[in-house]
Amino acid sequence: MIEFFIDFGLVATLIIAITAVMGVLANGIGEKLFGRGKKGSESFDKSTSMQAGWKSVGGGKK
Repeated sequence: MIEFFIDFGLVATLIIAITAVMGVLANGIGEKLFGRGKKGSESFDKSTSMQAGWKSVGGGKK
């Protein structure tokens, strides 16, 4: 009976791992093929544009 649970755990782990890896690969391939050449992160670009013109504070020399 213990062999069944060991086999079940191994198969479940492999199925979860393979599914996760396939998702990452599919996302990467999809971004390369259908990404429209967008470079960088959309949220980073938005954050940079929002902070344009702000005064720099803190982190000065002591």
